Amino acid sequence: MPLSEQEQRLLDEMERHLMRNDADVVSAATDGRTLSYRNIVYGTVLVLVGLGALIVGVSTQLIVVGVIGFVVMLGGVVLAVTPTRGLPSGPVAAAPAPPKAKASSSFMDRMNDRWDRRREGQ
Repeated sequence: MPLSEQEQRLLDEMERHLMRNDADVVSAATDGRTLSYRNIVYGTVLVLVGLGALIVGVSTQLIVVGVIGFVVMLGGVVLAVTPTRGLPSGPVAAAPAPPKAKASSSFMDRMNDRWDRRREGQ
């Protein structure tokens, strides 16, 4: 069922408003930055090693070992939450990118094109 003219105008206005006012949200979605599973695993391992060193440092009263353990834990957290650039690895990265929609096409035309491409893929 197609949208009425009023609904189409409202949808286009909402899209323009989102692009204009929430550019950081739009750029974050198209930025290509993703969390890496490998970085999360390595970060978790570093946090656990750092926690162990921190406990050893506190129990043996070696402040240097405790501080090193804390720094290792902090590095592990930073590594785990830092997004990577580029495409994620796996079967999604191997799929060819869909062709870009023309800038002159309307929002609904782009949505219809996306729907058609999705239906053709099945």
